[in-house]
Amino acid sequence: MTTGMILSHDLGTTGDKATLVDADGRVVAAVTATYDTDFGPRGKAEQDAEAWWDAVCSATRRLLDDVPGAVDRIEGVSFSGQMMGAVLLDAAGDPVRPAIIWADTRSTAQTDRLLERVGMERGYRITGHRLNPTYSLTKVMWVRDTEPAVFSRARRVVLAKDFVVHRLTGALVTDPSDASSTNAFDQSAGAWSDELIEAAGLDRALFPEVVASTTEVGTVTAVAAARTGLRAGTPVVLGGGDGPMAALGAGIVDAASGAYAYLGSSSWVSLAADAPLHDPQMRSMTFNHVIPGRYVPTATMQAGGASLQWIMDVLAPGEESRYERLLDAADGVQAAEDGLYFLPHLLGERSPYWNPRARAVFAGLARHHGPGHLARAVVEGVAFNLRTGLLAFLENGASIERIDAIGGAANAAPLLRIFADVWGVPVRRRTLVDEATALGAAVVGGVGVGLFDDFAVARRMSEQAAPCVPDAAAHARYRGEHAVFLDAYRRLEPWFETL
Repeated sequence: MTTGMILSHDLGTTGDKATLVDADGRVVAAVTATYDTDFGPRGKAEQDAEAWWDAVCSATRRLLDDVPGAVDRIEGVSFSGQMMGAVLLDAAGDPVRPAIIWADTRSTAQTDRLLERVGMERGYRITGHRLNPTYSLTKVMWVRDTEPAVFSRARRVVLAKDFVVHRLTGALVTDPSDASSTNAFDQSAGAWSDELIEAAGLDRALFPEVVASTTEVGTVTAVAAARTGLRAGTPVVLGGGDGPMAALGAGIVDAASGAYAYLGSSSWVSLAADAPLHDPQMRSMTFNHVIPGRYVPTATMQAGGASLQWIMDVLAPGEESRYERLLDAADGVQAAEDGLYFLPHLLGERSPYWNPRARAVFAGLARHHGPGHLARAVVEGVAFNLRTGLLAFLENGASIERIDAIGGAANAAPLLRIFADVWGVPVRRRTLVDEATALGAAVVGGVGVGLFDDFAVARRMSEQAAPCVPDAAAHARYRGEHAVFLDAYRRLEPWFETL
């Protein structure tokens, strides 16, 4: 039996998680190195790309220190990364400005111009996504329009994992999963969309070569080895975007795998398919899977876990056990049934409204509502929003008999019970809820270097806990309350435009 391991990195919104996975799919060790986000007015959300590289170097060294002898057992390094951002690089491959991340919504004017030239339905058919400020293409346009001197130095635009792979190997490429998160990729052609790039007024040369996620793009350079502690010459597999990578880590490898929910800072519901799913109402979007020839229809909200974290921080700042205490309090009260609703649009919204001007709202507050009611309203609001995405799948022919939950919030049993009642299907927690994305990256890396035979190995790497089975009466009630939730947004949408 081989003693080889894969080192995977998951470049998330709050930090880089480095994980060692052995040939049996066992997580040997994992460490996280954090970095900051610069949130500002008018939808600003930026990070220092150099901080990503520093985090990768730091996390790698700590991991190697924690597992003696690991450096000689690592057969490959692979990456998962946050999607939909824009890292503009100069001719030397260095960032010309801070990275604009997925949560940034400043490019509304650029999106409006793109819509005038292409049209929403045409853009959706080409890319599998609405044309929207949360994607890379209009973010690049925004830099060009507002920072022309900076933009004049830009020679390439890449995503988070691409930048770190470049630092590690010198290669400058991206993969279909990340490319499909840019609003500039033609899914049917499997290539950059000349139509959209031309409509954006950008140079096609900005966009790097697209290669398969499992491609061994190079090896660790001597300079990178000195920074990370890895052996020079260690193979590096490109990897992919964190959404499709989470799907793989959750065992979602084909249409028969069911659906999953990722409950992180942003949250989504998703499944695997053999073709893009085009919803007539454009509530959902479709990414390319990290598995060649497969796709990942997805409904992503901007602030799922972020809404939960926000209410915990507001109600119990600094309290170590606030999460457990407030969820327990939420489990003992009602919210929507008591007339209290929360619209979870703290960072604008993607699915199902695609409105960067949307904002979070408590509606129906009464004098007797306390912390438990507020916390439950937030949980229900997130569940309602994700239910709208599930309906986009079901109404377009998908069959969903169960949903596997991954991400940090999936550890909370009260939360999963509420989600099961709102969604009306069993919800079960995977045993590796926090490691699913890193596990997906390890599988891609292992397939890329030949340590794993195929992607199906992901199904064996984590187990499912006992499911939370929905209560039929509660689900029937929640269906009516979901309609009220949707109506609240419709009534408030014109008001959001005035803010």
